[in-house]
Order: sequence, then structure tokens, then C-alpha cells
Amino acid sequence: MATVELRFSAQPEHVRTARLVAAAVARRAGVDEAVLDEVRLAVGEACSRAVGLHRSHGITAPVRVVLTEEEKNFSIEVGDGVTGTGGGAGGADSGTPDGASSGDLHDGDAEGEDEMGLAVISGLVDDVEVTSGDDGGVIRMSWPTNPAVAMP
Repeated sequence: MATVELRFSAQPEHVRTARLVAAAVARRAGVDEAVLDEVRLAVGEACSRAVGLHRSHGITAPVRVVLTEEEKNFSIEVGDGVTGTGGGAGGADSGTPDGASSGDLHDGDAEGEDEMGLAVISGLVDDVEVTSGDDGGVIRMSWPTNPAVAMP
């Protein structure tokens, strides 16, 4: 199992780098070429969302992206530092398919953006899990791999 961890300051200009790194690692892990655009877009949405949460809550900790290659699976976790009941990526036991419940989202315009970002991610990724804990929220996404096409 190979893991790459990326941490970046909550600046929008770093999201592009996270997308590029995610696509490169996914390609190397053996994710189908046809799916790489979805990986890039989903990571971009998740990272943009985390950057927005960090900035709106005044969090100075870096956004965390963990890319993990397993035997038949490639997963990406994007973590934000928003803790507590009013923030983060959503509740682990929430009743909505994308893992976000209205109690876990932010007020005002941020709530609409939060819902939209999660909806986009859910539309791009079949296997997505949104959780929130004491360390902040995490969006975990995974894709199947084909080890025969993985790069050395």
C-alpha cells in the first residue's frame, strides 16, 4: 500500500496543484484513463470546499490531502480543520446520500455552496463518504484500479 500526503495552505491557487498531483498518482496507481478527469474534478471540488471552510472560519492549519493506493482501490481523502457541530465535511451518520445533513452545513450563502460542492462530488464519484470529527471534516473518495495498467 503506497500513500502520498499533500498539505497546502488554504489558498485557492494551491487547488490546481492538488488536482495535478491527484491525477498523476491516480494514473500511476492504475485508475482507468477515462476516469482521470473525474478524479481531477472531484479533488478540485473537495479542495476548493476545504479552502473555503478554512478561510471562512479563520483556520490557519493546512488543508490535508491523502492519496492511498491499495491492491484494487485508489482513495483520496481531503481533510479540513473545521470542528464542531456547525462545520466540517458533514456527519458520518447523516441521512442524505452524500453524507451531508442540513445541521452540518454552514449558514447563508455558504450553505448553498457547500451543498452544491458535495452534490458535484457525489455526481462524479460512485464511492464517496463524508465525515466529521474532532480533527475536522473529511471527504473520502475511491475508485477501482486495474493493477495491469499501473505504472512502475
